Amino acid sequence: MTRRFVACALSVVAIAAAPALLAGQDQKSAGADATAVITKMENEAIKAGLANDPAWYQKYLASDFTGGTSQGTWDTKPSLLADMKDTKNNNTSTQTLSDLKVRQHGDLAIATYSTTYDGMYHGEKYARTVLCTDTFQHQSAGWMLMAGHCSEAAKK
Repeated sequence: MTRRFVACALSVVAIAAAPALLAGQDQKSAGADATAVITKMENEAIKAGLANDPAWYQKYLASDFTGGTSQGTWDTKPSLLADMKDTKNNNTSTQTLSDLKVRQHGDLAIATYSTTYDGMYHGEKYARTVLCTDTFQHQSAGWMLMAGHCSEAAKK
């Protein structure tokens, strides 16, 4: 009788725990998918910037996007798109991405990375390496870039 009770109790515990274990597996695969999607998005953003193509920014920046620049200014989606139209004073000639890491927390994801670029911003030439953090939220349209911030990396 005791063995039956123990076997029955273990069965109930296993059945009760199964959804939580399966949900944990779904979370891990969803996290892997988010990492792949956001990695692709970050690389596409660089390509769009180099081509001075606003389509990526129009599609993936949240309407209330805020970005802190390494020049000490704030960008919004409208200001960033306006800057892209002024190619004489705003352009990027080279840019590379390194050390990209993506962490997912539910419908939010944080991407941290280094990027080295050479370009013009508001008529001033910049060539530097910056450390960046981008915050994404998964919405009905997919992952959207909500906020970003870059600071100049320490000189080595």
